Amino acid sequence: MLFLMIIFALIGLATGGPVGLLIGGGLGWWLGKRLSRRLNLARMRIQEGFLESIFSVMGCLCQADGKVTDGELDVAEKLFDQMHLQGEQRAKARAAFERGRADNFNLDAELATVNRLTQRQPILRQVFIQVQLTAIAADGVLHPAEHEMILRVARGVGCSDAEVQQIEAMLHGAAANSQGASEEALKDAYRVLGVSEDTSDAELKKAYRRLMSQNHPDKLAGKGLPDSMRDIAQARTSEIGNAYERIREARGSGA
Repeated sequence: MLFLMIIFALIGLATGGPVGLLIGGGLGWWLGKRLSRRLNLARMRIQEGFLESIFSVMGCLCQADGKVTDGELDVAEKLFDQMHLQGEQRAKARAAFERGRADNFNLDAELATVNRLTQRQPILRQVFIQVQLTAIAADGVLHPAEHEMILRVARGVGCSDAEVQQIEAMLHGAAANSQGASEEALKDAYRVLGVSEDTSDAELKKAYRRLMSQNHPDKLAGKGLPDSMRDIAQARTSEIGNAYERIREARGSGA
C-alpha cells in the first residue's frame, strides 16, 4: 500500500504540483486498501478450501477399511479443538468429513484441488499429509487399505518419490509406535530426514536444519498455512526432531 501511495503521489506531483501530490497519494492509498482487501479475501477462500479438503480426504481415508472407528472420530473432534474451530467453521469441517465418507466422494478430484492449492508450496502439502497420518493412526492399527490409500493420496497431491518414502517411514512409526532404536526404526528416521544411512554427520545436521527451517510454523504461516493449523505444523517439526535425535543416539551423538 505504501508503494502505491508513493508511486501515485510522484505521478501527481509531476502532473499537478503539490495539489496533485496530495490527490495522487490519496488515490494510491485508496487503491492499496482495495487491493489488500481483495488479496485477504482470496487468501481466506484458499485457506477455507484447504481446510475443507483436509477433512473430506480424512473422512475418505478413515472409511478406507470399511468403517470409521470411534478413535478416528475422536481424532477428528480433537483436531477441530486443536485448530480452534468453532461455530460455522466446525460445522463446515464436520460436513466435509461426512462428505468424504460418502460412496460418491470423488477422491481424485479433491486431490487435484489440493495439488493446485499447494503446487508452489510443497511444505503445505506435507502438512496436509501429516494430518491424514494422524487420523489413520488413531486406532493404533494400520489397515492395508489405509496404507494403500494414503500413498494414493500422497501421489495425488503431487508428492515426489522422496516425499512418499518419508510418508512410508512415518507410517511405519505410527503402526509400530516405536520409540526405541531398533534397526527398522533407525531406517525410518533416515527416511524422515530424507538422507541415506551413509550420510556424513555434517550433511545430516544440514538436512535436519533445512527441514526444521522449512517446517517452522511462522514460515508456513507466511506461505498461506491457516493459523488454525499451527499446532499441526509444530507436530511435524517434533517428528523431524525425534528422527534426528534417534540417529544421533545411534551414532553416539556424533552428529
